[in-house]
Amino acid sequence: MIEYNFDRKTSILHIRPIGPFAQDDFANLTEEVDPLIVKSGSLSGLILEFKKFPGWEDLGAAIRHFRFVRDHHKKIRKVAIVTDSPIGTMAEHVTSHFVSAQIRHFDSDQMALAEQWIVES
Repeated sequence: MIEYNFDRKTSILHIRPIGPFAQDDFANLTEEVDPLIVKSGSLSGLILEFKKFPGWEDLGAAIRHFRFVRDHHKKIRKVAIVTDSPIGTMAEHVTSHFVSAQIRHFDSDQMALAEQWIVES
């Protein structure tokens, strides 16, 4: 399950998992994000904030997650992973090979820095 909000001023989508990812999470997110992308052409960035990676409810949720990434990674310029979990650094290095967005890991006390990095050209 995820919480998310979109800052229209900065064009940043902020996602906070509050439990394992579910298939509906990505369907709901797609319904919210796609019209914003159509209107502006892309998002400045995405902030993924979590204490520890929550995992997925089931295989279907994992597949839906990967499809969401596949369908949206070219429309998001920067992704900030904000976490103290070691998976943040791993995700920065591994996913950068598969997505076109710039990806950077920030510690949990660096939220302002993550937002600043996204809005910088």
